[in-house]
Amino acid sequence: MEKNADILGIIGGSGLYRMDGLKNVREESVSTPFGNPSDKLVFGEIDGRKLAFLPRHGKGHKILPSEINYAANIYALKVSGVKKVISVSAVGSLKKEIKPGDMVMVDQFFDFTKNRKSTFFGDGIVAHVSMAEPVCPYLRGIVADSCKSLDIPHHNGGSYFCIEGPQFSTKAESLFYKNNGFDVIGMTNATEAKLAREAELCYATIAMATDYDCWHEEEDNVNADMIIKILLENAEKAKNIIKKSIGKIDFAHNECGTDGGGKNICGCGLSLQKSVVTAKKDVPEETLKKLSIFNLYD
Repeated sequence: MEKNADILGIIGGSGLYRMDGLKNVREESVSTPFGNPSDKLVFGEIDGRKLAFLPRHGKGHKILPSEINYAANIYALKVSGVKKVISVSAVGSLKKEIKPGDMVMVDQFFDFTKNRKSTFFGDGIVAHVSMAEPVCPYLRGIVADSCKSLDIPHHNGGSYFCIEGPQFSTKAESLFYKNNGFDVIGMTNATEAKLAREAELCYATIAMATDYDCWHEEEDNVNADMIIKILLENAEKAKNIIKKSIGKIDFAHNECGTDGGGKNICGCGLSLQKSVVTAKKDVPEETLKKLSIFNLYD
């Protein structure tokens, strides 16, 4: 593992199970104190920049959204030297102007899941990280700029409504989400964003719109078969966005404030500061060991 390297983490969702064009490719099984990640991590390089790829649902898409070990996935990326994560995810559109095939760089999440563990903490230690701005503004800006330069239809900003799944919404539910102003609907990214924030990783989402869920009276209701073609087209777009983005990322951008020119940079790498409320002396040794890769008391 290259713990001191600047590595971009890529979490691939539905339709994106591998990255093409990588050099110096190797696979590695990464064990974590939170269990096994969804699959082996694939390490490689694009134009000399390092990345680590992880298919969220495993190769062959075998893991339900609620079965994904999100903590193990984020921990595996963190311990492997990843500092910034671009997550790719298929979503349904809740707005007419967000058309199937469009990319949405979401900036907010609404977590409506019910049955998931979405924190590294517990077992004798309590921490409360801020999720007011759950997406890294620096990383999101780079991804949006890459979409623009590639002439890919996209929306910079938007709210992601995260449901448990695996079933798609009822029409009543879909209309409720739409009428409350949400932009897209999915089943995974809110959980990832919470754990990435606790791990002090920059996190941004490329939400790939594939359908109109079931609220749109002039469109067919979403089903798995109808979205496969758009999924594959979107996955190719997402790969190009990632390839375009990776060369623009400055891994030194991990502190709060501005870059001197008034442009906001993120504070993701400092998110655990003032977040842990349990005194170190009161935390069980086994818990401290499990969380030793995090900056809890520095």
